[in-house]
Amino acid sequence: MKNYRLMAVVCSFVAPVEAASWVADARGNGMGNTGVTTADFLSAPFYNPALTAVYRDHDDFGLLLPSVNLNVRDEDDTISIVDDLQDDIDRYEASGGSVDSATITQMNRYLDDLSDNAPLNASGGLGVAMAIPHQTLAMNVYARGYVELFAEPKIAANTGDSAAAVQSRYEASSVDLLAFGYTEFGVAFAKKYEFLQQQFSFGITPKYQWMRTYKQIASVKNFDWDDYDKSEVNKNALNLDIGAVWLKDAYRVGVSVKDLFNHSIETFDGQNHYQLDTQVTVSAGYAGEFLSAAIDVDMTKQERFTGKNDDTQFVRFGIEGNAWGWGQLRAGYEIDTENTVDDAITFGLGISPGDVVSLDIAGRYAGEHQLGGSANLAFTF
Repeated sequence: MKNYRLMAVVCSFVAPVEAASWVADARGNGMGNTGVTTADFLSAPFYNPALTAVYRDHDDFGLLLPSVNLNVRDEDDTISIVDDLQDDIDRYEASGGSVDSATITQMNRYLDDLSDNAPLNASGGLGVAMAIPHQTLAMNVYARGYVELFAEPKIAANTGDSAAAVQSRYEASSVDLLAFGYTEFGVAFAKKYEFLQQQFSFGITPKYQWMRTYKQIASVKNFDWDDYDKSEVNKNALNLDIGAVWLKDAYRVGVSVKDLFNHSIETFDGQNHYQLDTQVTVSAGYAGEFLSAAIDVDMTKQERFTGKNDDTQFVRFGIEGNAWGWGQLRAGYEIDTENTVDDAITFGLGISPGDVVSLDIAGRYAGEHQLGGSANLAFTF
């Protein structure tokens, strides 16, 4: 697939963000994107602010610089087909319409393929964080950003293989692109409490959000991934995340509420809206010295673009084996109960010499045309 072009566009959305799949954290990504009870104090704001106060006795400072994530879901190879079709259209028009019949027929086949293709989805993100754990009040200053892209071919009906019919068809066909870009900057605060011999941690994150939408409807002949930014709409807002976790030895139960206040932002023509919904996730986990495991369950679905089949609601499973703090192996599985995204296997590797510098990488696989990866570099002192 020619996914490098789309990757470049996704990166161009995110690059201006000084700040994630929706969470760019290779450790959690490798564990099925879990983290509400098993994230560390450095990545806590990405999952559950209460975990900001859950740290080891020797942890005094943490720095995440940076975390990155990219995912592409192109089930039907839409990117390559559009590129190949545009190449044939260019040859056809450059010749004044005097190409051989095989080229005309192939152009029509490309259009037939696109008419049956599922929408293309892509996401990418970046994140940075600086954590200062303290028993009085733990704090984590962070920034993160991500982009979600949705592209759908709209192909005119097939009226035959004649040159005139095919030309009329491709001129009447389009690719509709919708995208949402998001950046947030916040400070997570958390503190541990003991009540009835039970240990709890509670956290809150006040944050500022920058949201933007993009919409492009272009003929399949002229469609260009790089033209996304000609229709930008901006909106800024304040919001809150809250979370709690119960801890008993290595066992944990937690809940996280992200984006306590719903927000909506429309596209430039007012025909579509992106819904930034409140997300509630419950989790149970085990975080031992040599083994960690978690299950995270979304209690709410994410609607995203109105009028598009892009709703998601996940159940996630993850496990990690830790070799004395020097290396980690991770695996996970995630299920979208809305059936928008195919079930995915995740895997990851961590290298942490001396438990001071950590390099984590992760991958996500849900079929040949649904791939993702992430990486991050962290320092803890």
